[in-house]
Amino acid sequence: MQDGESLSVLSLLVKPLQEAILERFSELTEPQVQSIPRILEGENLLLMAPTGTGKTEAAIIPLLNRLMSQPGGEGVRILYITPLRALNRDLLERIEWWAARLDMTVGVRHGDTLQRERRIQTLMPPTILITTPETLQILLTARTFRRHLKHVEAVVVDEVHELAGDKRGAQLSVALERLVEITGRDFQRIGLSATVGSPEKVASFLVGVGRRCNVVRVPVVRHLKITVEYPDPSPEDFRLAEMLSIYPDVAARMSLIKSLVDSHESTLVFTNTRPLAEVLTNRFRAWDETAPIGIHHGSLSKSTRVGAEQALKTGGLSGVVCTSSLEMGIDVGRIELCIQYNSPREVSRLIQRVGRSGHTIKRTAKGVIIVADSDDALESLVIARRAQGDELEPTEIFENSYDVLAHQIAGIVIERGEIKVENLVNILRRSYCYRNINTEQVVKNAQHLEKLGAVLITTDNVITRGVKRTVLYDYYFSNLSMIPEEKQYLVVNESTGEPVGILDEEFVAEHGDPGTRFILMG
Repeated sequence: MQDGESLSVLSLLVKPLQEAILERFSELTEPQVQSIPRILEGENLLLMAPTGTGKTEAAIIPLLNRLMSQPGGEGVRILYITPLRALNRDLLERIEWWAARLDMTVGVRHGDTLQRERRIQTLMPPTILITTPETLQILLTARTFRRHLKHVEAVVVDEVHELAGDKRGAQLSVALERLVEITGRDFQRIGLSATVGSPEKVASFLVGVGRRCNVVRVPVVRHLKITVEYPDPSPEDFRLAEMLSIYPDVAARMSLIKSLVDSHESTLVFTNTRPLAEVLTNRFRAWDETAPIGIHHGSLSKSTRVGAEQALKTGGLSGVVCTSSLEMGIDVGRIELCIQYNSPREVSRLIQRVGRSGHTIKRTAKGVIIVADSDDALESLVIARRAQGDELEPTEIFENSYDVLAHQIAGIVIERGEIKVENLVNILRRSYCYRNINTEQVVKNAQHLEKLGAVLITTDNVITRGVKRTVLYDYYFSNLSMIPEEKQYLVVNESTGEPVGILDEEFVAEHGDPGTRFILMG
């Protein structure tokens, strides 16, 4: 049943979209009610709201309304950017539901996209394209796809807090200004996040210099219940410790986790590192081989991660030990409880993780922090208090990164063939991350590229492609990722041939002797 506010917002939308909303929802959520009218008006917007309150639909519904009100446009009209490829998979399913009912097309483009699908997208671009910051860097330099991007009317950046404070964000901020150069006009920008410590600063990061961005904030506080537990070992824990060859205090923490998992239908157990997630899962399986507890982190194979997500969603698992891999909006069904093993270290991280539980705006998100010692307990108590008081750490925007700058100069030269330094500086200064960059810094950076043979700088301050274009292209495409790369080794199940996960170079160098035993996938 739609309330008065929902009905008022519904009346702003075209009939087919109204019907789809009534089929999908019993009523619009508060973030949707607050955001949809503003986005319909064309405002740039940063939407901050708890996980599970329909932020994606709050952004997509008014944009779909625009597409239906102004049909016939060519190319990609909505660009949806996410920091994780795994999020793309879930978003595709959600947005496809709407697209199928409104006769629109939606596609995903990232590193795992099949070559056949890429060709189809190049020939027949989807109306809505879901991608990552790194793949956008490729699309900006692809001549045919640039023609499709010329029609972009809106860009949605999901989990914007994950990008604002690092080099990936700096890279994206310049990429959006490069996109402005392609479209020949400004486009609407919408950022989505559950946790932002400095909303005005992140809003400026999102839209760049000289553009206004409004902030819609739906408070998290009243939906959050967090307790801190420091369990003492019981006689049973001492027996468990002896059985598993662990310390009694570790056994006490495991007993508490098991008790909480058993008393809830679905639980996420967050750890701060992958090795800790592996050890914890392994000890649970040594305790009880039939325990319905899985594991999920970025070093596991895609099939393993998807299997854990689906099992939790369908009830095959009642708990999953995980890292930040499940911190964001990957769909694992309704979570009743989130456990944080040891201090989360940051208020924003705790809110993001605990926010995975409850997962609707009218339910309370429940979290338990299980600590290992008195220092951990004191830190966790302060973080929990600040989380419930909505006191987040300020977000620091990554500014004037020289390696990102060099990469973006290379990309712009690939796109254009050549560019005057003055014009290049003007493009860069529209990015919030490079608003204070000066001409001398840009020239020095370009001179570095010139020494590599990637570009040439003429006497009249024009940067052009180097003599060997392959040097420029190799430099650009070898440095797409701002995430530090490390050589990785695939681990395969010998009996089935199925991939299990990956090991990094440091681990293999230290422990990679024949016969070495290690834990992976619990």
